Amino acid sequence: MDRRGFLKTAGVGATLSSIKRDGNAREVRTNLDAKRGRRSLTVRPYELLCVVCSIGEGGSARPDGPVNRIRQAVREYPDMPIIIVCNAGDVYLYQDPGTDDDTPEGADFNRKRDLDILQRMNWAPGITLPARMAFSALVKHIASVSGICGYDIVTADGWKGCPNAKRGFYEKGLEKGINAIIPRRGEEEMEREKQRSVEALLAAEEVTIRPHILLCAVCQYGGGTRPPFKADNLPDLLQLILTEKPEIRITMARSADWMMCAPCPARVPELNACVNVLGSGGLSNEKRDLDMLQVLGLHFGSSMGARDLFRFIFEKIPTTQGICKREGSVSPSVWWDGCGESNTIKGNENYEKGRRELMERLGVA
Repeated sequence: MDRRGFLKTAGVGATLSSIKRDGNAREVRTNLDAKRGRRSLTVRPYELLCVVCSIGEGGSARPDGPVNRIRQAVREYPDMPIIIVCNAGDVYLYQDPGTDDDTPEGADFNRKRDLDILQRMNWAPGITLPARMAFSALVKHIASVSGICGYDIVTADGWKGCPNAKRGFYEKGLEKGINAIIPRRGEEEMEREKQRSVEALLAAEEVTIRPHILLCAVCQYGGGTRPPFKADNLPDLLQLILTEKPEIRITMARSADWMMCAPCPARVPELNACVNVLGSGGLSNEKRDLDMLQVLGLHFGSSMGARDLFRFIFEKIPTTQGICKREGSVSPSVWWDGCGESNTIKGNENYEKGRRELMERLGVA
């Protein structure tokens, strides 16, 4: 059975056959997900590097070429799923895209370059990731294309590599940072959201909040953070509880809930999502939410008065280590984050300090 027959039998032939091509230059392959109304993008690993390189080159990529189309698509939809495929063969044959998208340096060079990138990133062929996460991790962990796109010693004509590899374009692109690829959230929008959400908080009879950031609020308090605070409304919540409404209802909510997270630079409003920690913070934070709910015996939608809830949290969670640690998760793992890494050996000292101070102030010692 040939490759095409295998793919058809495996049930993926229709997907691959729908890929549009224009000669040897691949068009950006997008599929409309009717259920979610979102697009997906299929790319080769080397094309991710080419996007960074084109930025360092001054954006001189062909306007109608695949690299520029990837840049435009990702800038417009930063969290679209991208499917990263390469010619790996063997048990990964199901996702092999073929050689039509190869650059002129040759099939073996193209194959090795793609696999080198995946190995550096600890990604499997065919992996699907949000574009923001893929590029954020890439620019952190691949500092140079030396040894990937070009070699110090050329052993044969087929191993000359890309002519741009030694021109410093990729490294110049890195200097411009991830914001040259993924636009940051606007300052004016965040300021408006801060004002609106604080007004809503102060007038509320019930506060909605994702569970684990109640621990973050205690860490902030122990570290001396007080209102006004630009990036979130946690200090405002604690001040409200301590000075005006100690019995205000607090309800456990999913994801980056607006009332607390509205002004955060890492919030994506249309998805109600958190994209901190190299763009993958939502995943690690979702697990923290569920770990905390399990320890407390609560669920999303559970609601308690603020004083009783903090008494319960301080009784059940004396340290952040059990909730926040990320033992064994090393960047660029999507489970890694700096907070989790620092909590692996011992808990956050600011939490322990904030816990003692708030227990006294709330009268729950």
